[in-house]
Amino acid sequence: MNMTRRTMMRGAAIAGLAFDLGSMGLPGMARAAVPAGGAAVEVWKAASCDCCEGWVRHMRAAGFDVTVHVVEDVTPMKRVAGVPDDLASCHTARVGGYVLEGHVPADDAKRLLAERPQARGLAVPGMPQDAPGMDMASGLPYQVVLFGAAGGPQVYARH
Repeated sequence: MNMTRRTMMRGAAIAGLAFDLGSMGLPGMARAAVPAGGAAVEVWKAASCDCCEGWVRHMRAAGFDVTVHVVEDVTPMKRVAGVPDDLASCHTARVGGYVLEGHVPADDAKRLLAERPQARGLAVPGMPQDAPGMDMASGLPYQVVLFGAAGGPQVYARH
């Protein structure tokens, strides 16, 4: 197998995410506290996705410390993070031991970190026109879904 630097870096990033997410959703596992200056968010996105950049700006404006990883294909990160196919969106992030899939509003991420439910994370499936980063002001409602919890996916917030 011909290992390029890009292949090695992608493998290392996926392995790191797998290690960090390995304990998620297990009852009784302690989760890291949110840093006082704002929670650290890591985002995996494709270079060509402008709406992801809009979401990153939204999260930074809300006080999150965001690190962006530009990858050729976000799908492996979604698989490692345990994002169900029907909840997938354009980018995948992690914060405080949770997964944020797609255009999750910052206030919902803050609520997640404050409440600390036993779940894998939050998802905004697809790319709703009025979600943060999309910002089309169409007036069309969308939902934020809590996934990886006992009882299956459930609506966490409506916008």
